[in-house]
Amino acid sequence: MNEQRQQDYFNLIQSLLNCRSDDEVQEILVASQDLIDAGLVQKMLEMANNLLKQGELDQANRLMNIAGQQIGVYSKLSSTATEKEYLDFLEQVLKVTADSRGDAQVVYPLLVNNTDKLNSVLAEILRRWGTNRLREAEANVAKSIAGVIANFANLIAQFPLGNKASNIEIAITGYEVALTVYTQQSFPVDWAMAQNNLAAAYSNRIRGERAQNLEQAIAYYQQALSVITFDAFPVDWAMMQIDLGEDYSNRIRGERAQNLEQAIAYYQQALSVITFDAFPVDWARTQNNLAAAYNNRIRGERTQNLEQAIAYCQDALKVYTFDAFSYNWARTQHDLAAAYSNRIRGERAQNLEQAIAYYQQALSVITFDAFPYDWARTQNNLGLAYRNRIRGERAQNLEQAIAYHQDALEVYTFDAFPVDWARTQNNLGLAYSDRIRGERAQNLEQAIAYHQYALEVYTFDAFPYDWARTQHNLAAAYNNRIRGERAQNLEQAIAYYQQTLSVITFDAFPVDWARTQHNLAAAYNNRIRGERAQNLEQAIAYYQQSLKVYTFDAFPVDWARTQSNLGIAYSNRIRGERAQNLEQAIAYCQQALSVITFDAFP
Repeated sequence: MNEQRQQDYFNLIQSLLNCRSDDEVQEILVASQDLIDAGLVQKMLEMANNLLKQGELDQANRLMNIAGQQIGVYSKLSSTATEKEYLDFLEQVLKVTADSRGDAQVVYPLLVNNTDKLNSVLAEILRRWGTNRLREAEANVAKSIAGVIANFANLIAQFPLGNKASNIEIAITGYEVALTVYTQQSFPVDWAMAQNNLAAAYSNRIRGERAQNLEQAIAYYQQALSVITFDAFPVDWAMMQIDLGEDYSNRIRGERAQNLEQAIAYYQQALSVITFDAFPVDWARTQNNLAAAYNNRIRGERTQNLEQAIAYCQDALKVYTFDAFSYNWARTQHDLAAAYSNRIRGERAQNLEQAIAYYQQALSVITFDAFPYDWARTQNNLGLAYRNRIRGERAQNLEQAIAYHQDALEVYTFDAFPVDWARTQNNLGLAYSDRIRGERAQNLEQAIAYHQYALEVYTFDAFPYDWARTQHNLAAAYNNRIRGERAQNLEQAIAYYQQTLSVITFDAFPVDWARTQHNLAAAYNNRIRGERAQNLEQAIAYYQQSLKVYTFDAFPVDWARTQSNLGIAYSNRIRGERAQNLEQAIAYCQQALSVITFDAFP
């Protein structure tokens, strides 16, 4: 093969590895049809092997994934030694799985020695080999082989090493292959458990669209429950209620408020079987899940929801002690921290200190080496706590917040965890918007850039709520922007806030809606274009709208801040009688001081 074609292969592969999305990969492949042949696939496998030797596991697995899924590696490869190595390994690991009856202590050492083969190529061979073997085997032999494949899928789904995304894809393939034998009519219980396992795999799936993965998981659980009923299999039924609750807690599609109510309902149903006395560990897990749901709950009184979340965490700690369940204990510390970060009752400054302390306690167990994903999540949340922190020097708190978010990105890469990566970009944008050190103008430009990065993942169709929140964050940055024309920046801010409200409605997200109303008011208060008198009237109207949610009892600090801002707006008001406007301004400011005291907010 000539050198020029080899160089063309190399250049194409480099372009594919630099892609930021599957759509971009597809576009490049469509434009390079003349290069897609067995020679390209061989070059991909060769380069993937070199990347593995260099320790670039993510890039190697990504290249294998492109070769296997996007191009169809085995439709273009003749029988080669490379394929034989994978096939030999597959047959070996299935034999070990069968002989040990799925004993992880026996199977995992074999996987450890072959992590380079745990990728989409193995998944494709498993699908082809398994489908062919099961089709040719007699019924009783086919059921036995299907059972071995399903057990292997369970093991690889939980295997802690290798590329997590690839491991899950292999597991999904295994379950799908097993289901060619496990039909609902012939083997209803095996069929239902395979549906359950597929649901769990899709719940954790990294590849594909997150929203669709969760819908698929929910559908698989619902199918499993057509067999796994409360009367016939109460414990399995209850465990599926917990899993469904988790998926509804994370669900992207549908109304967020209703999804959380559904999650809470599933958890509560599970507790009719999963009691403290009979199943203490699963009971504690359910308490933790209820805590997370109440921490995020939209319906009901926010203050009470957060107190309920704290109470559920405290209940979980009756079982999750440091000595007996150190990891679960640490996760519960994390959840307590999240609830205290948002807590309304008690002193705000103290609540945030308590949150930081809980996060730090969690990190005594959740280390980078042992639990990289959980470690990154905790770093990210510590960043949020420090950005909001009241005690300590504000400038230093913000630098600490930025450092925590940057640490999280050591794990949260675009390729491995795109949603978490986008969330962290958004958080960095917020921290840079508030940053005191450095040049203010440059900090705001950096904030805008981070929010724009987040929108590479947070699209309107895939993540409408997160998209809307990012629009809100961009609006806030443009509201404060120094570079560019001030009047145009404010118009851009207003436009972003209005886009936010296409998703953030009063009924669906009342608290976020109120915050957007409040910030629209601030933008109109500062607006340059349009008639000044009308802009101030609009600002007053938006502040009044926010008070539908920001009540004294439910959100005393936000209520007080809105009173203060109404005072400023009335001080500047043009319409109405000047003397009356000033009296109204004084009254609003006096009301704000019932909450904004010297001791609490010096």
